[in-house]
Amino acid sequence: MTETAEKAPRKKGLLGSSVVVASGTMVSRVLGLVRDVVIGHVFGAGGVLDAFFIAFKIPNFLRRLFAEGAFSQAFIPVLAEYYAKDGKSGVRDLVAHIEAWLGMWLFSITAVMMLAAPWVAIVFAPGFWWQGEVDKLAEAGNMIRITAPYFLFISLTALSGSILNTFKQFAVPALTPVLLNISMIGFTLYGVQYFEVGAHALAWGVFSAGVAQFIFQIPFLHKSGALVRPKWPGGHPGVKKVGLLMIPALFGVSVGQINLLLDTILASALVDGSVSWLYYSDRLAELPLGIIGIALATVVLPTLSSQHVKDSETAFVNTLDWALRLVMLLGVPASVALMVLAEPLLSAIFYHGEMDYFAIEMSALSLRAYALGLLAFMLVKILAPGFYARQNTRTPVRIAIWAMVANMVFNLILVFPLKHAGLALATSMSSWLNAGLLFIALRKEIALVISETTWRVLAQVAVATVAMVAVFWLLGVNGAHWETDLLLARVWQLAVLVVSGLLVYVATLIVLGVRIRHLRH
Repeated sequence: MTETAEKAPRKKGLLGSSVVVASGTMVSRVLGLVRDVVIGHVFGAGGVLDAFFIAFKIPNFLRRLFAEGAFSQAFIPVLAEYYAKDGKSGVRDLVAHIEAWLGMWLFSITAVMMLAAPWVAIVFAPGFWWQGEVDKLAEAGNMIRITAPYFLFISLTALSGSILNTFKQFAVPALTPVLLNISMIGFTLYGVQYFEVGAHALAWGVFSAGVAQFIFQIPFLHKSGALVRPKWPGGHPGVKKVGLLMIPALFGVSVGQINLLLDTILASALVDGSVSWLYYSDRLAELPLGIIGIALATVVLPTLSSQHVKDSETAFVNTLDWALRLVMLLGVPASVALMVLAEPLLSAIFYHGEMDYFAIEMSALSLRAYALGLLAFMLVKILAPGFYARQNTRTPVRIAIWAMVANMVFNLILVFPLKHAGLALATSMSSWLNAGLLFIALRKEIALVISETTWRVLAQVAVATVAMVAVFWLLGVNGAHWETDLLLARVWQLAVLVVSGLLVYVATLIVLGVRIRHLRH
C-alpha cells in the first residue's frame, strides 16, 4: 500500500477524533463555568474561598504535573511502541506493571500531603502566613486533607485515559471531567448547609469527584481489554523506560503549571481577593485552551508516537503542520475575543450574588493578560508532543527551564506596578518564550516546515479576526451598561456579541477562500 493510500483515512480520522475530544471538552468546560458561577454566587471572592482555591490547586497542580503531564507524555509513546511491536498482550503486561509502580508513588505523595497539610499550605500560600492570616491558613490546611486523595484517584483516571486514547477511544476520557463539575455544583448547592465552614462542602465535592471519575472509566477499560491486575514493577524494561523519560518530562510539561502556581503564591501576598481574581480569569482562559489546545494535543500525541514508531517522518511533519494550522484558525480569534470581551464575559457569568463589580474589573485585567498568551499556551501543547512522541524529553526540559526562569524574572518586575495582572502577564510572556524556543528546536531536529496552506490560512485568519473585532465595537461592546444592566440583559447582549462575531468570522473566512479540505488531516 502506498503512503498516499495510508494517509487518506488517517486524515479523516484525525479531524473526527479532534471534534470528538473538543466536544467532550466543551461540555466539561461549560459545566466548569456553571460550577464557577454557582461558587461565585454562593461565596463571592476572597476570604475562606481563597483558602479553598489553594487546597484545590495543590492536588490539581500535582495531577497535571505528574499524571496528565509528565506521566502521559512519557507513557503514551512507550505504550504506542509496545502496541506496535507486541499488540494488546504487550500492552496488558506493560499496564499491569505500570499500575503497581504508579500506584505506589501516588499513595506515598497523597499520604505526605495529608500528614503535612499545614506545612504544605504554608509552602503554597506563604502570603497567608506573612500577613498573619492564621485562620485562612488553618482552613487551607484542613481542606488540603480532604482534597489530597483527589490527586490519587484522578491520576489513576489519567492512566486509564491514556490507555483509551492510545486505542483511539477519545470520547470517554474527554467526558470524564464532567463528573468533577457536577459533584462540585451539587455539593455547593446542597451541601453547604451541613458544614460549619461552607467551603468544606467544595472540598468534599472535589474528593467525591475523584472517586467517581476513577470508577466511571473502569467498564470502558475492561471493554478495551486493558483492565489487568497490578504486577510488581521490578525489572520491567517498559517501566524503566517510562521512569527515565518521565524525570526530565516533569520539568518540560510543568512550566505552565509551575508558573500558575508562582502566580498563586505571589497573589496570596497581595490584597484580599487577588487569588480569586486570578482564578476566575484563569478559568475563562482555560475554556478555549481546553477545547482547542488540549483537545488537539490529546489526539496528536498518540498519532505522532505511532508515526515515529513506523519511521514516517513526512507524515510526522505533516501532522504537526496540520495541528498548527488548526491552532491558528481557532486560537487567534479566541485570544482576541477574550481581550475585547473581558468585562462582558465576566459580568454575564459571575456578576451576581456575592460577587461585586470591582471583582469583575480586577478579574478582567488578569483575563486580558492571560489572553495575550493564550495562543502561546496552545502552541506549547502542540509543539511539546513533537519531542515526547520521539521519546526526546531533554530538549523540552532545557527550554522549560529557560521559560520558568524568565517567568520568575517577569513576575518580580511586573508584580509591583501591575499587581495580580502583572503575574498573569508574566505567565503569558514566558509562554511565548517557551513556544518560540520549542518551534526553533523542532525546525532543527525534524526540519519542521510551515506549509504554504498554513501560511495562507494564517493571513485569512488575521483579516477575519479584524472583521470580528469591528462587529464587537459596532454592537457596543465597550460601555458602562455591563455594570448596571440586569443579569438577563447582560447575558442576552453577550450572546448577541459572541454569535455575531462568530458568524462574521466564519463568513469572512469563507469569502476569503477557506474550505473544509484545508482543515482535514
